[in-house]
Amino acid sequence: MLRFQAFLLGVVLFLPTRPHAEENPPVYLGFDGEFGVEQSTSAQAIERGILTAIDEINRAGGVLKGRPLQLVSKDNRSVTARGVKNLQEFARMPDMVAMFTGRFSPVVLEYVELAHEMKMIVLDPWAAADAIVQNGKTPNYIFRLSLRDGLAMPVMLQRALGKGAERVGLLLPNTTWGKSNLAVAENYFREAPLPRSVGLEWYRWGEKSMVEKYRALRAAGAQAIVFVANDSEAVILCRELAALPAEQRLPIISHWGVTGGNFVKLVGEDLAKVDFSVVQTFSFYKADPEIVQRVLAVSARLFGLSRIEDIESPVGFGQAYDLTHLVARAIDLAGTTDRGAVRDALERVTRYRGLVRFFERPFTADNHDALGADDVFMAAYRPDGAIIPLAPGD
Repeated sequence: MLRFQAFLLGVVLFLPTRPHAEENPPVYLGFDGEFGVEQSTSAQAIERGILTAIDEINRAGGVLKGRPLQLVSKDNRSVTARGVKNLQEFARMPDMVAMFTGRFSPVVLEYVELAHEMKMIVLDPWAAADAIVQNGKTPNYIFRLSLRDGLAMPVMLQRALGKGAERVGLLLPNTTWGKSNLAVAENYFREAPLPRSVGLEWYRWGEKSMVEKYRALRAAGAQAIVFVANDSEAVILCRELAALPAEQRLPIISHWGVTGGNFVKLVGEDLAKVDFSVVQTFSFYKADPEIVQRVLAVSARLFGLSRIEDIESPVGFGQAYDLTHLVARAIDLAGTTDRGAVRDALERVTRYRGLVRFFERPFTADNHDALGADDVFMAAYRPDGAIIPLAPGD
């Protein structure tokens, strides 16, 4: 039913907004997301960010002198084979310019070779593994406006040190995403005296308990846990920590995968018993108020979401929104839907004032990561689920 409603919304969004617009065929954007993952909110947030930007663009006249943008969304259920099939189908569609990806780095990493073989522009508003963009391809068809592990891990480790933890334990998934984070952490430990690592525990997706791995790190001397996880694993860990005596609960410094689902709702009152913070790169509370109000007005009209607190997985929404405006500018700059030309134009887009921030030049031939170290900050959950930026020292 929800997907049917999304289809109806798409129909409404792409109705002509100017005379004779029906004579102008649409320009397509694709989205390959994890809609079918239970309790996930990331794909829905990314889709809403894209649709909000498309609504603004189409109401302003579309692209290429009057052609409306139109989104085509497909569900990969976080299964790589499904995502590969979606990418192949998108690449064969006439006037399909680019494909947005979802949250899960292990899935997106599998698209790198195929995207370049098919010359398909890939826009990443969430997945953080460094190798997605730093892939050695020339020309590079993948563009990211998102956190990456090389930026996240140093901030997480500094957060631990700021909490007084000179010794940390790493709790990582045994996936390409976990290994990406380990590589960054090991480099950090080689170059910085503190904090020091006392050990590493790997876990597998779908594990039903984290507490023994946590206890092993605590027994090794960890004063804080650096945790790379999605929402389902974070729910398990926080519930188990809340059941321990207060003196046995260490601070948890988490990667941002936890913000892609109903984490707060599922943890419930147990979250108040855990010192839990999460790395972020976007917050409506830090964004330009004028742009926030404009975006919320569109979101209220399209989705009935009129308050900052109503928007789940805000990094997905905000970063997808900005990427959509950037690719629209690139399409106009290229003057065509040819993907090679649009790819080149993305490297020439300048002076964009967006939700995340103002970008003088988000992408260059040498750098397809729009965000840098200054964009990364730590945040914490309010009891109502809102993600609030933390001031230094909090």
